[in-house]
This record gives sequence, structure tokens and C-alpha cells, in this order.
Amino acid sequence: MKVIHLISGGDTGGAKTHVHSLLHALSKKAEITLVCFRDGPFAEEAKALGIDTRVFPGGFFSALGEAEQLIRSGGYELIHSHGSRGNLAGALLARRTHLPIVSTVHSDYKLDYLGRPLAAMTYGLLNSWALRQIKYHIGVSDAMRDMLIERGFRHNDTFAIYNGVDFEREIPAADREAFYARTGAKIVPGDVVVGAAARLDPVKDLATLLRAVAEARKTAPNVKLIIAGEGAERAHLEQLASELGIEDAFTLCGWIDDMDEFYGSIDINTLTSVSEAFPYAITEGAAHRLPTAATRVGGIPKLIEDGKNGYLVDVGDYKALGERIAALATDASLRQKLGEALFEKASREYSIDVTCAEQMEVYREILDREGNGGRAGVLICGAYGMGNAGDEAILDALVAEMRGIDPLMPITVLTREPKSASERLDVETVHSFNFPRFLAIMKRRKLYINGGGSLIQDVTSRRSLWYYLFTLRAAKRRGCRVMMYGCGIGPVKREGGVRRAQKTLNECVDVITLREPDSVEELARFGVTEPEIILAADPALTLLPAGEEEVAAALAAAGADPAGHYAGFALRLWPGFASKAPAIAECARYLYEKHGLTPLFIPINHKSDSEAAEAVARLLSDTPYTIMPGPLPSSLAIGILGRVEVAVSMRLHGLIFAAGQGTPVVGVSYDPKVSAFLKCVDGECVSLEDADGETLCGMAGRALARRDDPSALAASVKTLRELEERNRLAAERLLGKERS
Repeated sequence: MKVIHLISGGDTGGAKTHVHSLLHALSKKAEITLVCFRDGPFAEEAKALGIDTRVFPGGFFSALGEAEQLIRSGGYELIHSHGSRGNLAGALLARRTHLPIVSTVHSDYKLDYLGRPLAAMTYGLLNSWALRQIKYHIGVSDAMRDMLIERGFRHNDTFAIYNGVDFEREIPAADREAFYARTGAKIVPGDVVVGAAARLDPVKDLATLLRAVAEARKTAPNVKLIIAGEGAERAHLEQLASELGIEDAFTLCGWIDDMDEFYGSIDINTLTSVSEAFPYAITEGAAHRLPTAATRVGGIPKLIEDGKNGYLVDVGDYKALGERIAALATDASLRQKLGEALFEKASREYSIDVTCAEQMEVYREILDREGNGGRAGVLICGAYGMGNAGDEAILDALVAEMRGIDPLMPITVLTREPKSASERLDVETVHSFNFPRFLAIMKRRKLYINGGGSLIQDVTSRRSLWYYLFTLRAAKRRGCRVMMYGCGIGPVKREGGVRRAQKTLNECVDVITLREPDSVEELARFGVTEPEIILAADPALTLLPAGEEEVAAALAAAGADPAGHYAGFALRLWPGFASKAPAIAECARYLYEKHGLTPLFIPINHKSDSEAAEAVARLLSDTPYTIMPGPLPSSLAIGILGRVEVAVSMRLHGLIFAAGQGTPVVGVSYDPKVSAFLKCVDGECVSLEDADGETLCGMAGRALARRDDPSALAASVKTLRELEERNRLAAERLLGKERS
């Protein structure tokens, strides 16, 4: 792999450290060339690290021509740009050479020229334009990636790679006295030195740090402050130090070439920025095992857990920061404890080796996409965004399984609630009825997934069947491989619907994986023979439950005792339900009076199930009960149904969630799919039409008796989970990503 990196060559601080350390590590795994558009320390240090560095210091367009000639003659596969000049050059060169390009965004580009209006109107606007021309972007934190996506950069083409540090290198011992003497710092034995490495720029908000140190000195007068950095704010900070009366406890030492010496000469590391991505000042301090107090911005909270391995404060809150500094200054053991904890986490999760490996994966992903004409990843369609926890569970499982195949794969989801799905799952989303948009996206995706549930049916609506058949045909026509994933089939009651389904599935679908044997028989009845048909299981079986604390908190919030004993009910409004509500209420009373289980109503579809629950609850008179408020995230619904001692459910996914957690189940079937699942787990079932109090109480009693010997249910669920793996394997094959 040959990659050319473009940068101005005048970069300092975190950007310089990031590029140097990354390219030094990448050079061991790929052919890397660094192009600088000016000579100076940046290029010289890169050469000293063994990085293949070329300097083109002429005018911008002559330098651009030299870079283009190098790219064309050097056989490079990818352009990687950094900073405003590198981005502008990269955007133009990508057009000329037709190579893919990625830019690493090291900071909020709208704040790069804060306080410099002329530079913002020139370099800032040119950089903004260039970034919009570049297809792929890397933010140096999740927060930076989120910011780019919020500003309209494409979700699936924007990655996050955190800055890494070499934690295994030997850090030389610092001569603190010599450092203080050289920088003019007035440090005496017994002082505790607070440090910050930052350019003197408004975005770093060093005024807050000065005010915090002044606060800390009220209770810890031995606190001193050293700032390593240079910039336009120097005079302002010196004046502020004088106004605060800390001029003798404050040193501005300018740029420091040897940052090991700086970090080795301070006791507490700080950062007070109003905006950051993921600053090296934090990880470099962590490498020196320094306790750290920082503002809660960018990617910093991903490393620092407040009170556990450091301190976080809100932007501008100098009093809180002063309290933290004073606490650290007066407790040497606390400084050591937090410093060691920060080192342990940072060295495990933010090493340069991790950063390098992630960068190589992004390069491979980009080249793979471009090598396939830009066609990659999956488009997932289903009954999503309609308030049904079962359908959302299918979506959650599908996305997790696709990420298991390839964590960087583009994923787009069609849903009625695009914003909430995007926030929950971190995927690109499109409204289910935004036809122009999703038809265009089909041309870029490799696999179309008709995802889970019983989508091929006409009981709820003929329009629903027509919609899903249309999307299957549209995807095939636009070049996608097509898969129906872990689904149920039917019922389709109209002959016209059967004919349309037969024609579309035979002509347009490559693989169908089914969640129960009954659906295999239904497809045979339709005359569907052309796709590969695989018996699998429901994808929701792979999902994990919410933790015990989250379940307990949800129960408490609903007014239920977190330590109580419960019988779960997942009901659905369905024709004939009203006449059967008394039978369900009789079962609920029986479970409470005979077995001490309080009825707990769990809405799978919060938009309608609560009405069914309330209809039963009104008949319970003196029997206590709780109706859980919706909507419930799928993990929480699973956790709650794993917490109850028996589940009586009309909802298929109520049964799946409960059985998957080893909870005995009783099914009340209004649809063949409910009884079909219960056959798979050897569970008892009665049709809604035939349900009466005596039957339900008997079934619930027998289910509870099986708690003492859960092996049969566990074996059935284990078999289903093994079958479910067939869904993922089929998708891997269609994507061309089979594991060796």
C-alpha cells in the first residue's frame, strides 16, 4: 500500500506530534511519503524519524504541480491530507489524479482562526471548502466525528481514530531544577507545580486556568503554574496574572522542544480548552503518570472518568477546577493514585500501535470501497421506527451483526424515525418513504437486507406487502445483492399477493433465511424456489440484556420494587382481545395469589400495548400491578423479561426476549408465528380464540414448575442461537467477506 500525506509543514503542537508519531509507525506497515509545503523543523524532525519526507517550498501552484508529478510517477493509491493547506492541495490533487482522499480533522476547523478574522475569512473559508470536496474524513475523537456528521459530512465516510502515544518507550528523567532555572520559574522545594501545554489562543481558555490556580492558592498556597506555549494571548495572560496577584506563581515559558522535560517537571497536568478533539496534552501527560484535571470537551471524557482516573470540569468553571487542583496539591497519594489509573487506561486503549492499526483498517476500507466502484456495505429495510421494541430489537441485532462482519462497513437504515435510530445506532438513516434518497443509496450499497419480522404478509395492510416487494425489486435492479434476513413469511391471504410475492422473490432475492420451519413451508406453498432458502432463527436472540442496575432503576422509576417478584405480561390489542381480557386478568390474579408474583405489564409496542395492559389492569381490583412506561429500548425490555419469573405473552418478541434469558414462557397466539416459535422452544401455547382463565392458569402453573429444571428451555435456546449464526454467515458470503 502506498499513501502520500500532505501538510503545510509549519504545524506545531498536537497536530505535529500526531502526524510524526503516526507516520513513523505507519512506515513500518506501508509505503508512506510525507509532502511538506514549507521547510523547517517539522520536515527536519520527520526526516530524523526515518519518514520519507519531500519538501516543495515554492509558490502554492508550483508546489502543487510538483506534488502531482510525484503522485503520478510514484504509483500512490491514496492521498491523506492534514490542515488547511494540505486539505486544499489534497482536494485539488484528488480531482487531477482521480485518487481517493482522506483528511484527518485535528480540531474544529471553524475555531482554528479564532480571534484572527482576516485568517478566518481566507484560510478558514478555503479549508471549509476543501473539506467539503474531500470524500473521506477522520476525526481524532468520537466527538470530532459527531461534529462533522452534524455539519453534514457523510455518516458512512467519516471515521474516528484517537491520537495514540508510545507508552512503551523509556521516558528520560527530567532535571527539574535545570528546567526551572532555564525557564525562569520561581519554584522552591515543597511547591506543587501545575502545568499546561497549549498555544496561547482563546480556544484554549487559559484565563480560566489562571483563575483556578488563584482559587487553589487560597487553600494550597504552594501551588505554582507553568504554561508551555506561545501565541497572541501572552500579554493578556500576563496582565490577568498580575490582576489576580499570582504573577510570582506563574511562568509562561514559551515553546518547549523537549516535552518530556516539561511533563517531568510538573506535578499536575491540566487543560481548559473550550473545544478539543482528543489532545496529545492529555495522553502525553498520562504517559508520565500525571494526575490530570481537564474540561469536559471533545474526546477527553472517553479517557478521563471523573473521580476515577482524573477530574473533569465544565468549560469556564474555574472554581470547580480550583477545588480539584487544591485537592491534588494537598494529597500526594491522591496524585499518585489518579496518575497511575490514567496511565493504565491510556496505555491499554490509546497506544500508537492501536492508532496505527485503526488507520491501516481505514485505508483498507477506503481502497476496498473505491476498488468496487464505490459500492459497499448494506442498506437495511424493515418495520422500524413504529414504536415496536421487537422490530427495533431486530434492527439492533442486524446492525451489530453487520459490524461484526466489518466494523467500518457503510450501513444505511430505512426507518420512520431516522433521527432517533441514527443517534441510537450510529448509522446513516433515511426515512422509509424518502424514495429518491434510498433509491440513490441502493446504487452505492453492495447488499440490500429485508430485515427480520414478518414483512411478507398482507394481514395488517396490502400496502405494506407492496412496499416491501417494491424495495426488493428496486434493490436488485440497482445492482444490489438481496437478502431476506431471519424473517417470517405470511400470512398472505389474497391470491394476488401470493402471485406478486412468488414472482418478486423468485426474480429478485438471492438468499432467504427464515426464523422457523413454518415459514419454510409457507414459501413452498407460494412456489418460491429460486433463492437459496436457509432455516435460521430470529436475530433478536443475539441481543444482550440491560444490566441489573439499569433494570432495577427502570422498575423503581415505574413505582415497582426492584427486589420484587414478578410475572410478566406482553399483550397486544387484537380483534377479540376485549372479550379475553377477563381470562388474562384471572391468570394475573392466580399468579399473584398462588405464587406471590406481582403482574408486570411490559409494552413491546408502546403505542398500543399499554392500552391492552390497562384493559386487563382495570379488572384486577385488589391485585397490585405495574405497567412499565414505554418506549422501552430493546436491551431494557430483554432485561426486564429476564428478570420476571414467568412470561405470558401475545407478542412474539416478548416470547423471544423471555425465552432467550431462560424465563419460562406461555404463549397466547393470534398469529401462526407465535405458535411456530413456541414449537421451537417446546413451550405451551393457546390461541387467543380458545384462551380462558382455567387454561391460562394451568399453563402458567406448569411453566413455573419448569423453573426448577430449566435445561430443556436452555437447550432449545442454545440450538436456536446456533441456527441464528446462519443469518450472519449468509450475509458474509453475499458481501464477499467470508472469514478464512
